[in-house]
Amino acid sequence: MTYVLDASIAACWCFRDEEHPFADAALDRLERGNAVAPLHWWFEIRNVLLLSERRKRTTEHETTRFVGWLERLPIEFAAQPNQLAVLLLARQYRLTFYDAAYLELAKREELPLATLDGALANAARTEKVELVAD
Repeated sequence: MTYVLDASIAACWCFRDEEHPFADAALDRLERGNAVAPLHWWFEIRNVLLLSERRKRTTEHETTRFVGWLERLPIEFAAQPNQLAVLLLARQYRLTFYDAAYLELAKREELPLATLDGALANAARTEKVELVAD
């Protein structure tokens, strides 16, 4: 069962002290299907990991191991989003452009969205986008 994966979910998989049932549900769904993400997800998750190293929360070795694990998961990258649609969603819901891109992808492809971001989840509900955890 395909869904849109955001970086907050993937980061939760990395940090043991951030376990969350929504992240667990998203990972369980990958056993039966795949996830899709906007291309910026690739950069976003790696930036989260780099910042965690700088804050001494993780090590270089842990980052390398986690990225290798991520690369083996069935995560695909979507085509470029509709820029106008992303801008409209970002403005309407006061989201970052990055977060609005996740919502635009979920709407465009009619897929559920996996996120731990409260504002993004609320915008998705308003837009009638299913959430993985709902």
